[in-house]
Amino acid sequence: MTDPALRKFRRERIVGRYVANPTVGLLRRLGVRTTFATELQTMGRKSGRWRSVPVSARFDTTGAWVISQHGHRSGWALNVADDPQVRIRQGHRWRSGTARFVPDDDPAARARTFATSPLLAPLVTATFRALQSDPISVRIDFVD
Repeated sequence: MTDPALRKFRRERIVGRYVANPTVGLLRRLGVRTTFATELQTMGRKSGRWRSVPVSARFDTTGAWVISQHGHRSGWALNVADDPQVRIRQGHRWRSGTARFVPDDDPAARARTFATSPLLAPLVTATFRALQSDPISVRIDFVD
């Protein structure tokens, strides 16, 4: 990874860990749900406990698509590599699934499908582009 990309990853990790993720967690505890973020739970590779992280997801009938914006470097992606069994919140329901990395998928094209309307597609795409350092698509196939 180049130095600028590594610096970007480190900045984004700090913002996510100390600003974005706690804000989404607080909203969740207050009962506020949004279509822009849902919860993904992975089994901690060190702790052995469920770890929650907010992610954007695109659901279909058999599973969900998420994008690890920092590729295999993100904490939840490392957890998925160690144990692919995950849980993801779809509305008010938790779904169990098996996650897998899909390196052949185009994360930029996938991000465009996350927009809830055609008018929001450019904004969603720009947001994903601004926050990513080494994106990879992740497919979660439901097992429940």
